[in-house]
Parts: sequence; C-alpha cells; structure tokens
Amino acid sequence: MECAMTASLEVESTLTDRYQTTVPETVRRALKLSKRDKIHYTIRPGGEVVLSRVEAAEEEDPVLGQFLGFLARDIASHPERLQAVDANFVQRIQSLVGGVEVDLDTALPADDE
Repeated sequence: MECAMTASLEVESTLTDRYQTTVPETVRRALKLSKRDKIHYTIRPGGEVVLSRVEAAEEEDPVLGQFLGFLARDIASHPERLQAVDANFVQRIQSLVGGVEVDLDTALPADDE
C-alpha cells in the first residue's frame, strides 16, 4: 500500500499597527486569490486558523446591485425623464460596434483592474 505524503509550506506576514497584513504571494497563488476576493477564516479549537477563498455567487455583484437600485429609484421618482430609443441612434451604435467581439469571461490585464 502506497502512502501519499503531502508537503506543507509555511509562510508568514507581519501585522501593521492597524492589525492589517498582506497575504503572502504563495498563499494568494495557492488559494487562487485576486484583488477584491474574500477570504474565509476557520478557527479550530486548538487555535489553528485555516484560510480559504470565498467563492462568490455570480448573482452577487454589489456594484451592479447598487446601480440597478439607483436606476429603479430614479425611474420611480422621475418617470418624465424616460425617453424612447430612436432607431437612428440604434443604427449609429451598431455602426460603431458592429463586428466587435467581446469575451466577458476573459480576465482583465492587471493594469486594467
């Protein structure tokens, strides 16, 4: 019977005066963390703390939710501001973006985040 041995890697970081720290690069890579990702902490009875990446549900987008809430409130408060979209305007938009392909699943380059 073969026994698989798992290697562990230890890293450390320092707390600032405000109790903040930078997650070391090796931990970020291991958890596949990106900017603005959430981290879950599990505190075990012996004092050991386990970090894991929080998987965000696709429907949870706080910025989009706030924007849609703003639009709903604005429409309710000022329905007179609503305007029909003119067919010429639609044609103009299509002429500007026609043939442009966008892959919404492709990650942005680091400079664009």
